[in-house]
Formats: sequence, structure tokens, C-alpha cells
Amino acid sequence: MSVVGFDVGNDTLVAAAARQRGIDVLLNAESKRESPAAVAFSHNARLLGVHAAGASSSHAPFSSIKRLLLGASRPAQLLRDVRRLPFPVSTGDGGAAAVVYVDHIGRRIALSPTHLLAMLFGYLKQLAEADLDAPVNDCVISVPCYFTQVQRRAYLDAAAIAGLRPLRLMHDLAATALGYGLYRSDLGGSGGPTCVAFVDIGHCDTQVAVVAFDASGMKVLSHGFDADLGGRDFDEVLFEHFTEEFRDRYRIDVVRNVKASMRLRAACEKAKKVLSANAEAVVNIECLMEEKDVRGVIRREEFEKLCAGILERVVEPCKRAMTDSGIRLERLHSVELVGSGSRVPAIARVLTEFFRREPSRTLNASECVARGCALQCAMLSPTFRVRDYEVQDAVPASIGFCMSEGPISTLSSNALFRRGQPIPSVKIVTLQKNSSFNLDAFYVDENELPPGTSTSIGSFQDFLKFIV
Repeated sequence: MSVVGFDVGNDTLVAAAARQRGIDVLLNAESKRESPAAVAFSHNARLLGVHAAGASSSHAPFSSIKRLLLGASRPAQLLRDVRRLPFPVSTGDGGAAAVVYVDHIGRRIALSPTHLLAMLFGYLKQLAEADLDAPVNDCVISVPCYFTQVQRRAYLDAAAIAGLRPLRLMHDLAATALGYGLYRSDLGGSGGPTCVAFVDIGHCDTQVAVVAFDASGMKVLSHGFDADLGGRDFDEVLFEHFTEEFRDRYRIDVVRNVKASMRLRAACEKAKKVLSANAEAVVNIECLMEEKDVRGVIRREEFEKLCAGILERVVEPCKRAMTDSGIRLERLHSVELVGSGSRVPAIARVLTEFFRREPSRTLNASECVARGCALQCAMLSPTFRVRDYEVQDAVPASIGFCMSEGPISTLSSNALFRRGQPIPSVKIVTLQKNSSFNLDAFYVDENELPPGTSTSIGSFQDFLKFIV
């Protein structure tokens, strides 16, 4: 039986598998360890991963699928995201539902983000089976800590469509911390648990977790996040800068042309990477639009000045995570920086100022989440022997329950499961009822969720029938 872990990012896909000698990152058909998280359609073919990204010149691939999934419960943010996407997205009343339309096999097909996500899971399943030469069903999949029950349910539905059986949905940084702590024997000792802060700056989000390690396991003390801050925001700053420059110098408006926007955004992403190691970067694109060749230069100092507002936001989730953990900065053993967007030097400098120490890069920034998921899958599988290691996550947002009479409350609040409480947790509540009733679950504090997210989780109908 194969044991795999999947990291489905907004921009890339990574799959890892547990073998007898350890954890290996699986290679795609082009022998690459990462695959684009993209789906494309031609008249008679569906393209996934590397092939979808390669077809961008003729067919705009569907990407940023996690953002579409998250936007289903955040109408205002979805409408802002739609303007960045190189493909049309249909939204319902108030932008509540996201649907994309594709022309495929001679007909027009409507697809939800869950359908597109299922295609990515199917691609990862095929990739894993080809590399392992064995069927793949059981897996552990990573999710951001800010995902609500709606998005988690969509992940499970998409995995089921793809023929996968997720043993667990694991928070990104809990998986990262597992891969960090399981192999180390120097964490925890006579002085108490060793506390480490993990900062994950991905393509479209920033997550922070403070984790306590000892010889027997790990415990996540707190989560912090900004669901709308990631590496793509730095790309967007460059995109807007060069859009204005090319409009003034070459008299072209890149925003009006989808393919030109795609090419300029790709060039801006490369320029951002160049600026990570060099003092200046050049954007040089042949025949960008209206048969005009364009060229632009930007220096690192100018780039960091343009990104000043974004850099200030990086510290906010760090502050929240440290406050909720109850740990002082002096108690931190180290700060681990991961994520595809973490390579910008200015980000490391801002984090150094906040944590009063330079962040470490012990882990592989792009593969650590998938490796941790594969480790967790091996721990849950009966076919692998992994040393006893307790993995205890934390509730990222307070959850409450209510009936028609009002919330089911404790002495301190309406939250039965408070933010920061260990996962898994059990709460026993005694209710005196002589007839059936409905029980609604909800997130207690909307400030603990991404802005604009609905606080409703779900409803249990005719509850007495289930417990009689």
C-alpha cells in the first residue's frame, strides 16, 4: 500500500511518498519535483500540470484554483481576484459563486473550483502511481489554517472524485513542523519544550505558527495568517509599475490584452527572483503588444520602496501568533522561514527586526509541506513503522453551537472549542430535550477568519433522531 502526501498550492503542486528509507519527493513526467497547479482545455484535449502551463501561449490555463475556492465564501475578495485572472469567471449574486466555462469537445462546459481541484488531485494521483508503480488511494492533504469547513469539505469532495481517500487534512505549518521535529533529537530537554516559530510566505497567503517540541512530540501553540498576502502581491507591484511605464513610453495598455498581461506577469515574477540576488533586474519582452518590443529596468531599492506597504503587513500575523502562544520572543529557539514567496531579501530583513534574530532556512522552502504530509500518512498507515511521536495541532478559529433558544455557552464565552485549543478535542454537553431539534455550528469571532468570510459552518437537522 502506497503512503503519500500532497501539497496543493495556489501556484504549484508537490507530491511526496514514504519509503522504507525515508521520504522522497515524487517526480513528474519531466523529472521535476514541482508541477504547475494549472488546468487547460483545447478543442479535444484536457491538459494538466506541466502540459497546461506549456499551452499558455495558445490556451489560457485555469490557475489560482485555491483562490477561487476561497472566494466562494468571500464575494468581495473574489471580485478583486477575478481582475487578476487571465480567464473569465462567472459570479452569482454578489459574487457568491465562482464558475468557469470551457469550450471542450464541441460544447461549452461549466466547471466549479471543486471540479478543477479534482482534476489536480487526479493529476497528482497519476503522477504518484507512475513513480511508485503501485495504486495510490490513502493520502494526507495539506490545507491552510484559515480554511473554513466549506473549503475543507470541498477538498474532501474533490479528492473523492479523483479516487483518493484522505486519511487527514493537515494544516500546512503543522506538516512543516512534523518534518522539522521528527528527525531531531536536540529539541526539548531538562529546560522544557523547545519553541520554534514557522513563517510560511506562499504564493497568495502568509501563515505563521508557534510550535513547542519535546522528545515525545510536537504541540502547535498558535496560528496566525493573512489570507491575502503572498509572493504574487510583490509580482503585482512590479506588474503595475511596468504597466504604467510601458503606457507612457510605448503607448500600449497591457491590461486590455490577456496574453500580454500573462507574459508581463511572468516576466515580473522572474524579475522579482533576479532582484533577490542582484541589485537590479531587466524586463525585456519581444513583441509584447501591437508588435512592439519593450524593455524596463528596476533597482532593488526602488522595488522595496514600492513594496513598503506590503512588507509592513508581513509582521501582523507574526504578532498575532506570538500573542496567542503566550511565548515571549526570548524563549524562541529559532525562526524557520519557508514558502515560495519567502526568498525576497526585504522579507527576511523585516522578520529579523521583529523576531530579533535572523530567520533560518533549514527546511526546503517548497517541499517541506508535502514531506510532512507523507510522514503523517506513514504514521496513520499500518504498513509503516514510525517511532512514537505525538502530533497535536491547535484550533485556528473558535467554534460554537446554537439552538433555537440561543448559543450553547460555557461560563466564559459562547465558544465550545476556543481558538488555540488542542486538536483533537472532546467536549461533552448535556441537553435536556423531549423532542427533535436543530443544532447549528458557527465560527464565534469573524475577526479570526479571513475578512468577508461567512461564519456559518453547518446545521444538524432533527438532532434527537441521531442520539436516541
